[in-house]
This record gives sequence, structure tokens and C-alpha cells, in this order.
Amino acid sequence: MSRSRKNPLQALRLAGVALALTLFGGCVVQERVAAPPPRVYVAPPPSPAYAEPAADVEVRATEAPPPLPDYEQPPCPEDGYLWTPGYWAWGGGGYYWVPGTWVQPPRVGVLWTPGYWGFVGGIYAFHAGYWGPHVGFYGGVNYGYGYGGEGFVGGRWAGNAFAYNRTVNNVNVTNIHNTYQETVINNVTVNKVSYNGGAGGVSAMPTAQERAAAHELHVAPTPVQHQHVQEAARNPALALRANAGHPAIAATPKPAAFNAPGVVGARGAMGTGAPAPRAAATQGAAAPRAAAQGAALQPARPPGASHVNNGAAGLPPGVQPTVTHVPPNATARPQGAARPQAPRPPAAKAQPQNPKPAKNDKSEGRNR
Repeated sequence: MSRSRKNPLQALRLAGVALALTLFGGCVVQERVAAPPPRVYVAPPPSPAYAEPAADVEVRATEAPPPLPDYEQPPCPEDGYLWTPGYWAWGGGGYYWVPGTWVQPPRVGVLWTPGYWGFVGGIYAFHAGYWGPHVGFYGGVNYGYGYGGEGFVGGRWAGNAFAYNRTVNNVNVTNIHNTYQETVINNVTVNKVSYNGGAGGVSAMPTAQERAAAHELHVAPTPVQHQHVQEAARNPALALRANAGHPAIAATPKPAAFNAPGVVGARGAMGTGAPAPRAAATQGAAAPRAAAQGAALQPARPPGASHVNNGAAGLPPGVQPTVTHVPPNATARPQGAARPQAPRPPAAKAQPQNPKPAKNDKSEGRNR
């Protein structure tokens, strides 16, 4: 009987010990387990629109580039030259203008993709231009003359020769015969904004074709293009602080030809760049015509001479020439030429019709 009573007590003790060991052991295990590492947020990679051209970033600036100046395109100098638009570059603590110019491509079949400024991460980054089989993304900036913001409509390669679209290019058909005319529909708002993104910038994203062109084989700017940029950087007149956004040398017929005939200045420029041959030819043809017309309407005469009768310039005061001496083309003279002439008295106008003898014998004798 005692053995049977003792077994339940032992069983209870053993159960309590097991429970205590279990609880104690569980606490020990929880203390030895290391806490999980904190989760670190990993930002997603930038969108391909900005990541792809990042390797082509040439220079960075903290202020936006000024608007593009308004200028005429100089005539294409020779067959085979391609147009490269002007742009604002950064150097020496400020912006300076790199004039647009005609350039020989490095090889047959390549086209020029202009560089552009893009606002990314709080700064303005310039993406360098390049040569390639297709025109890539240039920020949607409307440079004009075939570069309306997307693609290029200024010409195309036809075999080993480049054909120019005369609708948007200044080409002399007498010297260059590889031309055509193709209507250009401009769906882009025409403005002078010179950068992509940011406040006031162009809101344009690369198209599928432009993304594909970014992965094609590119050719760097030619040595003469580099020389063109270096000459622009050394020219004080091209600095923004000197020209207030209107450079006197806005475009040149060939790279680094800043003093050659055909240099074009921007509209509103303080300096005077050499006019384009087309403008010079127009002015040269108009000048002789204007001189001839001026000689017919108003011949050279000393100051104060009469515009009605040159022979009456030396008449004494009060003596007026008669109407018979007025040339037939007197009414064709400008009003400004006739204003200095004193009005003729009514008696002089009615004198030929008056049957009575003239009172002034000297005047009558002079009229005879």
C-alpha cells in the first residue's frame, strides 16, 4: 500500500521537474537566437531615358543655358557638307556660344546628332553630339534647319552622295545639284528653349527609334569640330556676358571660320558679323537700283537748292520760278524731298493763263 501511495507523489515531482526544465530550457534557447538584420531600402535603378546617355555627359552646370539665338543659316559652301546647329557650351565660369556651321562628315552614310542640355538631379548636364547611321535623341530641342526636336529632315544619303532638302536648307542649286524639296510639317511648338527637363525646359522623352540609335556604333566629332569649339571658347565676343544672348558670330560657312565671308550674326546682336552671301547679293543688287532711282528723283545739289528747278537756285529772295520749269516727274518725288521748298504764290500758278502783262518785268523776262 505504501509503495502505491508513493508512486503518485514521485510522478508529480518528476512532472514538475520536467516542466521547469522545459521552461528554463526554452528561455535559454530564445536568448541565444540572434536578432534578424534590419531591412535596407534599395532604390530602383534610374529610368533608361536618363541612364542610357549618362556616359555621354561632357560637362555639368548649375544654371540653365540661355535661349537659342535667332539667326539665318549661311549657304552650304560645297557639296558633301552637313549642317551642325549651334549651341551654348559651358566653360570659364559661364556660357559661350558655339556657332552653327557646315561640316564634312567623317565618313559616308553618317548623320549628326546634336548635343543637348538635360536637367537631371538638380544640375544641367550636357550630352555630347555624335555621328551615326541614324539621328538619335537630342532632348527634343528645336535647333531648326532640319532639327525640329525629333529626327532630321534636312537631307538623306543616296548612295555615296548626300541629297539636301531645299525646304529647310540654304543651298545654291547652281553649285550643288543633289537637292530635293519635301514639305516639313512641324508639330513641335516653335520656341528657343535650349534644354530638356526642369522648370521651363522641353518635356520630351526618347522614342523607340531614338533609343535604338543610342546603341548603334557612334563616331566622335571630327578634329575640325573640336577646333571649332576651342576657337569659340577663346573668343570673348561669344561669351554670354559679352553678347547678352545675341552673338555677332552666330553661324559660319565652315568650322572655325569666324572672320571669313559669309559669317552670320544673330538678330539683335550688338556687333556686326559679316552678312551671308545671299543677303550680300540682295543688298548689292538693290543698292545700284536705289542709287539710280535716287539720282532720277533727286539729283545731287548743294544744300538749300530748290527741288523744283535746279537752275533757279540762285534767284534772289521773292522771285519764284514759273510752273513751266517744273519737270514732269516732280509729283513722283518723296514728300520729304519737297517739304523744304517754300510754297509758290498763287500768282505764279495763274501767270501763264493771265492775258494781262506781268507786273514784274524782271520775272517776265526771266520766264521768257
